[in-house]
Amino acid sequence: MNYADFEASLAGAAPPEGLSELLRALWLDGKGDFDGAHGIAQEVDTAEGARVHAYLHRKEGDASNAQYWYRRAGCAAQSGSLRDEWEALVRRLLG
Repeated sequence: MNYADFEASLAGAAPPEGLSELLRALWLDGKGDFDGAHGIAQEVDTAEGARVHAYLHRKEGDASNAQYWYRRAGCAAQSGSLRDEWEALVRRLLG
């Protein structure tokens, strides 16, 4: 799957089969389901999971919690648009 396919899949009612947990979280976030996305991200105990978790807390407006998760992910806190960060995460996870 490429980015265009992923983005187009947001028109559907359910995420495409075979997505990783973190891509499923970002798909849910793309559909406006913060709680569903957060529930998945907080269960993935990897740097990538922390990165998605950080993005979600930034989106939520919880800057201090987002900072904590960016540090856990080993990356700098983001300051660009949330949309750009979401897209960059999806592209990165799609490989």
